[in-house]
Formats: sequence, structure tokens, C-alpha cells
Amino acid sequence: MRLPLIAPADLTPAQKAVYDEMRRGVARHFNAFRAERKDGALMGPWNPWLHEPAIGKAIWDLTLTMTANAVLPDNVRQIAILVVGARYDAAYEIYAHIAVAEREGMSPERLATLVADVKPSDLTRDESIAYDVAYALTRGGTLPEPLYRLAVATFSQHGANELFYLVGLYALVSTTLNAFNVPVPERE
Repeated sequence: MRLPLIAPADLTPAQKAVYDEMRRGVARHFNAFRAERKDGALMGPWNPWLHEPAIGKAIWDLTLTMTANAVLPDNVRQIAILVVGARYDAAYEIYAHIAVAEREGMSPERLATLVADVKPSDLTRDESIAYDVAYALTRGGTLPEPLYRLAVATFSQHGANELFYLVGLYALVSTTLNAFNVPVPERE
């Protein structure tokens, strides 16, 4: 880990305001995995974001907006997020979203295949399209037109937009985690 965790007592006033927002949101939306040290220090991407509170707040606001306004089913969202995490080999993201997917009943076989950066054979049509979109976008270049049209026809323009932004958001999260070598906490 390249940035030390910041204990709540050591936060600056700017960090404290963002920390309070993040801590509430993490407890409400991201509680399937460990995101906090025993003393209250935030782990995962939240710690690097706290080191730069103005940028961290902007990313956090985007994260909350993407979560609060989600129209895609969560299984579709988790497929896309795990594709991104696998592509970037972002250990904490993979750890966190495996926990979310397990809570929602995703099979160990499917999870193992996704994090191996391979398309599972048992995906529903919607999950398959989400996989293909995330896979294509994380490889760079323009999303192929047939895949773009299929995403819009399947999820509506609004839902397809959400999927595209979700891939971008989790690419940002993965890059943050990898840049700062954010470790995975021990599973309890």
C-alpha cells in the first residue's frame, strides 16, 4: 500500500467532511465486504480518495449517483464490474465485487470464470450483452456499432448509457486501486 490509511482522528477538516459522507454511503451501499479498519479508517479506493478530498469527493459523488440512479439489474451490473476488475487485475475490486455477487447468489464457478477474464457459458442474454460491452470497452477503441445497437435495444438508451458509464467508473476505481497498490483485507 502506497498511501497510509488515515485514522479518523488524523483527518483534516476537508478530509473529515468527505470521510463522513463516504462512511455513511459505504455502510448503506457497499456493506458486503470489508471497507473499514477497526479504528474507522476507510480502506479500498476510499483511502486514496481521502488523500485528495476535492477529487475524492467528486469521484464519490459520481459513485453514489451511479448507485442511486441504477436502472440495470444488479446481476448485469456485477457482471460488468467483474469484467472490468478482471481486465485491470484490480485485487480489491475483485475481492469486493465477488463478495457482492456471492451475497446475491452468483455461483462460485461463474465467479471463477469471470475473474479469470473468460466469458461464462451460463450467462443470461442481458448478462452476456453486459459482458461483451464491458469486455470490448476495456480493450480500448470504439465500441463496435452492432454491440452498441444491441446494448441500446436491450437496455434502452438510458440503460446502455448507464452500462457505459459504469465500465468507465470501475476502470477509474481499478486504476486508483492499482496505482496505490491497495491491498485486499483478510476475509473473516
